[in-house]
Parts: sequence; C-alpha cells; structure tokens
Amino acid sequence: MLSAFTNCLKIPELRQRILLTLGLVFVARLGANIPLPGVDPQPLQDFFAAQRSSSGGLMGLYNMFTGGAFLKGAIFGLGIMPYISASIILQLMAAVVPALARLQQEGEIGRQKISQYTRYLTIMICMVQAVLLNMALMSYPERLFPGYSIATYGPIVVMNSKWFLLTSTIFLTAGTTLLMWLGEQISQKGIGNGISLLITIGILSGIPGAVMQGIQLFAKPIGAEGPNLGMAQGMLMILLLFLVVAAMVAVTQAQRKIPVQYAKRVVGRRVYGGQSSFMPLKVNYAGVMPVIFGSAILMFPQQIFGYIGANTGWRVFQSMSMGLTQGSTWYYILFGSMIFGFSYFWVSIMFKPMQIADDLKKNGGYVPGVRPGEPTGKFLDFVMTRLTLAGAIFLTFIALFPDFLYFFYKVPYGVAMFFGGTGTLIAVGVMLDTMRQVETFLLQRHYDGFLRKGRIRGRSPGRTQQAVDTSELKHLGILWWPLLTLFVLGIGAWWVQR
Repeated sequence: MLSAFTNCLKIPELRQRILLTLGLVFVARLGANIPLPGVDPQPLQDFFAAQRSSSGGLMGLYNMFTGGAFLKGAIFGLGIMPYISASIILQLMAAVVPALARLQQEGEIGRQKISQYTRYLTIMICMVQAVLLNMALMSYPERLFPGYSIATYGPIVVMNSKWFLLTSTIFLTAGTTLLMWLGEQISQKGIGNGISLLITIGILSGIPGAVMQGIQLFAKPIGAEGPNLGMAQGMLMILLLFLVVAAMVAVTQAQRKIPVQYAKRVVGRRVYGGQSSFMPLKVNYAGVMPVIFGSAILMFPQQIFGYIGANTGWRVFQSMSMGLTQGSTWYYILFGSMIFGFSYFWVSIMFKPMQIADDLKKNGGYVPGVRPGEPTGKFLDFVMTRLTLAGAIFLTFIALFPDFLYFFYKVPYGVAMFFGGTGTLIAVGVMLDTMRQVETFLLQRHYDGFLRKGRIRGRSPGRTQQAVDTSELKHLGILWWPLLTLFVLGIGAWWVQR
C-alpha cells in the first residue's frame, strides 16, 4: 500500500493530476469558510451546539453535504447539491421524455447537450433556493430551524434586508457555479469524479471534530457530565468502525456475474464472436439515492405538521410531528419502508432488462440456458429484483445504525454519523472510484496498484511511455503560486483565530 502511494508521485502526469486536485479542493474548502456579507453565523452555530445534534434533520443533512458551509453562512452555502438535484431531475425526466432519451443514446454529443441543460437548470435551482433561504434567514429563521429564537440567540442577518437579498442571492448562485466548474476541472484534468469528490471532502471535513468528540467520550475525567466510556469500549468502537467500513466496501463492490456467450459470425473470410463474457449486476445498484430520498422526503411532513400544530394548537398535528422525528418508532418504520420503495423505484427507472436483452440479441449474445429476447429480459428482471432486496436490507441497516448508537449508547451524533448513514456511504463509494482511477494509471505504467498485488514491477524511467497527453497540464503551472499563497493565508488565519 505504501509503495503504491510512492509510485503515484513517480509518474509525472499522475503527480500533476493529484496536485491539481488537491489545489482545487483547497479552493473549495476556502470558499466554505468565507461568510456572506451581512451574515453573522455565530447565533446559528450556538443554536446547533445547544441542540447537540447539528447533523440531524433536513438542515443537518444539507449542512453535511456542504461541508459545514451552510451553518457558517458561507458563499458556498448551497454547496454542489443544486447541481446534483438538476442531474437527478434530468435523469428521471429522460425516462418519460422521449427527446431526452434520444439525447442519451446519441453518444458524446448527446451527453454534452444534457450537461448544458444540467448547468442551466442548476443556475435556476440556485436562484430559487438562494432567494428562499435568504428570506427565511431575514424574516422567519425559526421556521427554517425549529426551536430557534431571535430573542435568545440573536439575529442572523445584520444588514439592510433588500441589499442583503440581492447580494447574497448573487453570491450563493456564483458560489455553486464556481463549485460546479471546480468539479468539472477535477474530472477533466484531475483525478476522480470532481462533483462526488467535492461532496466527499465536505463530509470528511467533520472528521477532526468527530475525533475530538470521541477523545472526550472515551477519556473524560471521572465525575464529568455525559456518557463516559472506558478505553476498552473505545477499542471496540474503533474495531466496529473498521467492520462497518469493510462491510460497505464489500457490498458496494459486490456483484452478480451473469454469463454471456456470443455466437460465432462469419463476415467474409473472418470469424467474429464465439467469446464468453459476463454481465455484472451490482447488489447495491441504487447506491445511496434511496437513503437521500427517504430522509429528505420524510422531513417535509414533520415540518409541515409541526408548523400547523404550533399555529393552530391542535394536539393531533403536534403528535403527528413528534411521531415523525428521529427516535420514534413510526419514523424508523416509514424510513425503512421508503428505503425499500425507492430502491426498487430507482432500479426500475435506471435498469432496463428488456432493452439489455434486445441489445444482446442484436449482437449475437445470449445467456446460457435462457432463450434470447423476452425470456432473457424476464430472467434479468428476476435476478435484479432479488439483488435489490439484499441491497435495500443493507441500506436500511447502514442508514439506521448511527441513530442506534446515538439514542441507545449516547454516542455524539458527530461521531455516530461515521458508523454509517448517507455520508459514509458516499465517502466509501467515491474513495473506491478514485482508487480505481489511480490504479488504472499505475497499471498503465506497470506499477503495483492498491487493489491487488503481484503485478509487473516498475520499469526503468527511460523505457516508460506516457499513456495520456499532458500538454494541457503543463500550462497549469501558473496556478501553483496563487494556490500556495491562499494556503499560507488560510493557515495564518486559522492560527490567529486560535
């Protein structure tokens, strides 16, 4: 493993890509700590500190995806989530709009057109979300953050409301647009999927705080308030963390290999086909999307019932709101049901067994023991249905495990969230994808990679050849000095704030 990290720096192109990725990630984290003009983030941070669970609820989930920028009132406060929302909307629309479906099948030109539509839709979503967020922060923050009181914590906006609404909307929209550009640059000239990597870095930014909470949890002086676990329990928690991450890696990479045989075809004097292959069907085909949809949608009825109950005084709405909060039985029943439902819904939208069967039939391929055409489609649907059941059970367990630690063992939510949940699933999946890309570069240069050993050892530098043109990367050297200056300024500002 250590030799693989060393080999990454021996390949000039890979070294340039890694440094560029780190520099752009630093810019993203810098923007997540610059507050908007006219915003005082201290009252909001004091409120969530008093709640002892800044990661719970819809706003806590959104704050996690933005890497803490939302609660800091930063210019990157909307994060990259508007772009993700626009991408999901267009993917779902492609299943019902024939024009978008045809664009997806037109190759690179169609993908570029869809990417252009995604950018336009992202800007529209940003403007709407920015206006609604700014109006809520100015006029009724208690509706956005239930339990917040201006008399107790103070106002969040400290400047003229009209000027703040205009400037903050522009800054938030520009911040998300800049994040979108940074993600595309990482995907093209860096390493890994840029958009997913920015989300992952934002999630992992909470690790230092979680480590400090964990140290206080396991090394708290005798007589101090709160739960106090010994070193033995601390070691068991660390072992449990490794087991949970290992299970995530195993299920994320797990797949059912459907054998595919291609018939021989004679074209002129050449014989084509006659090869054996396999079709990989992932166990967790839906990924983390069911957890995101379930947790986000379940929060809206809870907030609506709570708002109606607070304004009308009817206890039935207050009871319904309390029944949909984290820790109640009905919340977990509905949450688990939504994960199952959205898992099958996402697979039904994205996985087309009849289309796959028709493509196999056109290319002369078939599944041994299954007739081509409609029987093959039914067989693939049968297999995927059972794989989705296993994946949905796994997602439900992982999504509920942090709440189990939080409510039953009083583990701080900032620590418990890394034992499962949406953020850890995203981080594990993105890290695996990034490691696969680094592995590809290492194998192209005949170096040992991360995932397996026993490959061909490194050649001498004079005999290696570049697999990808690096002419574009050579012109990016002008970026290093500004990035280094920003890095030094950031370290200095952090040291002064201490």
